[in-house]
Amino acid sequence: MPKRLITMLIITTVSMWALTGCDNSAETTAKKTDTSVSTTGSAVANTIDWSVMDSGEKPADLANYQYPFALDSQNVRDYAEYFKVDNTTAQHNLTVSMASNEALSKALDQLSESYVSHELTDGNEMKLIIHTTPDVAASSYDYVLSDDFAKGLVLPIVIQPDGKKGEAKAHGEVVE
Repeated sequence: MPKRLITMLIITTVSMWALTGCDNSAETTAKKTDTSVSTTGSAVANTIDWSVMDSGEKPADLANYQYPFALDSQNVRDYAEYFKVDNTTAQHNLTVSMASNEALSKALDQLSESYVSHELTDGNEMKLIIHTTPDVAASSYDYVLSDDFAKGLVLPIVIQPDGKKGEAKAHGEVVE
């Protein structure tokens, strides 16, 4: 249930951005991605410019981090039980997942039509996996969140050019 809720929150937020978007063609032109030769031959692949993604924040000291969720809160306990992780991991993952749209929106600015889907993994190794069309080079980056809600927490991002659609089902759709 928490994974579905988090997925629905992310989808809703991205949908709202799409519906209320504005003409930022001047910004988009300035943020064109570099091209490089892929390792599969002479094909040219688009790459993510991670320097554009850089938030400028330094990673926080997790030992002294003040999370917005109490370690013994019901949300943390439910997450820990559902994903079979300890409360500390659950507390961290809940905070990072709620702030993940910051990183996702910056990646989507560069990917535009190459974006296919994304997923936020749960468990001990949380990361944002962005599935793209095959013309984007595979890469990864440790994004440091800058929003006050999760300032300094790190969200690993993985670009996978596999064209994979997400597993989310539409309302009322039955899983066979």
